[in-house]
Amino acid sequence: MTYGSETWSLTMGLIRRLRITQRAMERAMLGVPLRDQIRNEEIRRRIRVTDIAQRVAKLKWKWAGT
Repeated sequence: MTYGSETWSLTMGLIRRLRITQRAMERAMLGVPLRDQIRNEEIRRRIRVTDIAQRVAKLKWKWAGT
């Protein structure tokens, strides 16, 4: 999902879409439908995944050499 993200121009709209996609994938992996009303933080804790925006930002800094 983050392939080539080092060169992306990150806008708020793109970050929002990435987070929505990440949440959908996490819910699908756990088999948790939206109607169960489990918080996203709880789902992320269960599968031990970081937020996509933080991951992309970290990759950009690493790619830049800092």
